Amino acid sequence: MLPLAGKPQLTVLHIRVAKRPDSRLEDLFAALYLICFAVIAGGAFALMSQNLRRSAPRITSQPAGSRRARHPEAPQPGEEVMYVDLNRERLEQLFQQAS
Repeated sequence: MLPLAGKPQLTVLHIRVAKRPDSRLEDLFAALYLICFAVIAGGAFALMSQNLRRSAPRITSQPAGSRRARHPEAPQPGEEVMYVDLNRERLEQLFQQAS
């Protein structure tokens, strides 16, 4: 609509919102989605909490000084073991001997 000369005009936008006939189906799908989301989220939380509950006693049940099973090839107490000394002073001595 064109404004008339000399008279200011106020334009108001009016939108009528009406429910469509299939809005019940959309509401049903939204409710179904929220129910499925809640079930999955609840199941994930329950699984996580049970895993944490079951793993916590295993971690804390071992005393600090307990020994694990020894490897079959591990040296016996008092047995001499061959090893390589790689501290800085020893490496410098080996480098000087080689040059």
